[in-house]
Amino acid sequence: MSHPASAPDDPYDVERVRRDFPILHQQVNGHPLVYLDNGATSQKPRCVIDAISDYYLRDNSNVHRGVHTLAARATEAFESARTRAQEFLRAQDSKEIVFVRGTSEAINLVARGYAVPQLKAGDEVLITEMEHHSNIVPWQMICQETGALLRVLPIDEQGELSLDQLDDLMHAKTRVLALTHVSNALGTVNPLAQIIRKARDKGIVTIVDGAQAAPHMRIDVQKLGCDFYAFSGHKVYGPTGIGVLYGRMPLLREMQPYQGGGEMIRKVSFDETTYADPPYKFEAGTPNIAGAVGLAAALDYVDELGLERIARHELTLLKYATAAVEKVAGIRIIGRAREKAGILTFIIDGVHAHDVGTIMDHQGIAIRAGHHCAMPVMKKFGVAATTRASFGLYNTHQEVDALVSGLHEVREIMGT
Repeated sequence: MSHPASAPDDPYDVERVRRDFPILHQQVNGHPLVYLDNGATSQKPRCVIDAISDYYLRDNSNVHRGVHTLAARATEAFESARTRAQEFLRAQDSKEIVFVRGTSEAINLVARGYAVPQLKAGDEVLITEMEHHSNIVPWQMICQETGALLRVLPIDEQGELSLDQLDDLMHAKTRVLALTHVSNALGTVNPLAQIIRKARDKGIVTIVDGAQAAPHMRIDVQKLGCDFYAFSGHKVYGPTGIGVLYGRMPLLREMQPYQGGGEMIRKVSFDETTYADPPYKFEAGTPNIAGAVGLAAALDYVDELGLERIARHELTLLKYATAAVEKVAGIRIIGRAREKAGILTFIIDGVHAHDVGTIMDHQGIAIRAGHHCAMPVMKKFGVAATTRASFGLYNTHQEVDALVSGLHEVREIMGT
């Protein structure tokens, strides 16, 4: 496997880092690609692409079930990836790591496997107003099914959680608190440790959507004290179709399987089935082995480059971009939390976000336009859609300049 272009104690050389990402070196609509849609999915370094290719070229087989050499190598690679994810999250045991398709499936697994058996009519599930739909819809579904009530912690005009209302919303009937670590629509970094401490004192189980946090910051689930934590591989420079659910082992043992089939059983007869121990009882069928291998390579990459260094680089870009975009006439920035990850969301007066995205694409600039699967956030700020530029470890100040130049072009074309 190749390694990042810089060591953790070297100055951050973004141009050297960019050479690790083949997709960045292309023209789109006659312009150099400026990729600022990392919040939706990140690009993949060559080491990740090579790891997936090498697996298929050399080791491809099913896992856990075969006695031949390829099966043994595939199993070793798959379980090594589980250990790598454990290390990345600072979990206590690799058996606390469940492989899933992504954050959405992880939350659904917890909602179905843990919450449904626990909830009864009148119980409450608490979420926040800034959640991605993946951390809203599953809880709505199980509340409708069980008779539990869904409560929502609001956000303020800065895009921060209204923590002064938290104590009133966490009480004896609250069974589950599900919240995001970093808002995908606003970039807000939530004070998780403080919130989780309050929840634990009240016996509330906590589930964290870490999809937007994993690429930007160091995560330690033991220090956070959360019960469940989920992230997606494709947000953290890994492949699509693979993600991680961390769960505390006592809760994983208590949970019901989400799907039935091969791999997740200990014994099957027509009379009854006994399930395997965690994490295997939640991994029915043939898993995404190549995806796990690619994810492990991605986690190696960001760790070797240094998450702290990545975070500093992205924060510098965010500050530079915020100051520059604010100077463009007619722009309103949505979300001004005191602590943010590399996400800048805005609207242009009189111009629909989709028009902004289309005009920018004609200039080779990839940004996100829409409601970002966070429609309640849009409603909070009184808009139908926003434009979002989200930064990654390979973005540059020159790309921010291209973004700003593109916004001026949008205003000129649209006559605003």
